Amino acid sequence: MNITNVGFLGPNATFTAQAVEALFPGKENKPYRTIPACIDAVENGEVDVAVVPIENTIEGTVNLTIDYLIHVKQLKIIGEVIIPIKQHLMVHPNNINNWEDVQGIYSHPHAIAQCHKFLYNHFPNIQPIETSSTGAAAKFVSEHPEQNHAAIANSFAAKEYGLTIVKHDIHDFDNNHTRFVVLHKEMLDLDLVKENTGDKTTLMVTLPSDQAGALHQVLSVFAWRKLNLSKIESRPMKTGLGNYLFLIDIEQRMDEILIPSAIAELEALGSGVTVLGSYPYYHI
Repeated sequence: MNITNVGFLGPNATFTAQAVEALFPGKENKPYRTIPACIDAVENGEVDVAVVPIENTIEGTVNLTIDYLIHVKQLKIIGEVIIPIKQHLMVHPNNINNWEDVQGIYSHPHAIAQCHKFLYNHFPNIQPIETSSTGAAAKFVSEHPEQNHAAIANSFAAKEYGLTIVKHDIHDFDNNHTRFVVLHKEMLDLDLVKENTGDKTTLMVTLPSDQAGALHQVLSVFAWRKLNLSKIESRPMKTGLGNYLFLIDIEQRMDEILIPSAIAELEALGSGVTVLGSYPYYHI
């Protein structure tokens, strides 16, 4: 597939921008303000693919990404990249000497949650202000030097927006990574020069009925075929309390026998099955 432009959660120097650069160096990148806007851009043909966050080691699934894909725009996952996340506290150079007295701290909700201990210990009286991305937070602080505000973002954002990092690595846990998925309107092969770490197939499964053992039946379909599941997660179907669908990651690409036969058995049991993607993943 010849990819010429990539949509991502902007502005520049977000973690998503890092993910784009890791997979698509030198391509034309188009920042969007929100995750739904990125997904819509693919659907509308504004960009070839979009790169959006889907899961973080500390904060778990990015529900907005999952729910928008399932309930609004059913694009296909054609790739995944995992990058390390390092959060830093940064201020405008005008406020370096009094950064400990900042009046506001801005960042994306996940970044704020990832730095809970630091914020609690150093700024217990400040309620952090949520922004659409870490890059947006850095951009805001850079544009308001007269206000003693800080942003939580990465080192690329500090460089991009002329901010000074006053505290490095303020995230609560060192093993902090985020998964980003590459989305396209069709299930195509992502042909990159970079060697992939492994392969996955992601299914969306609805249970046949609300009965004892229904989920066990679904899981046994994969177990006896020795299909390794790296993740299973429930999400509300939004049709009523207690109604859930399941997202299942299988640690291999779609083949000609095992996964198709598993899908056929699930459907024979009365489950609904949608293939969200079969794709390579990369660990940076």
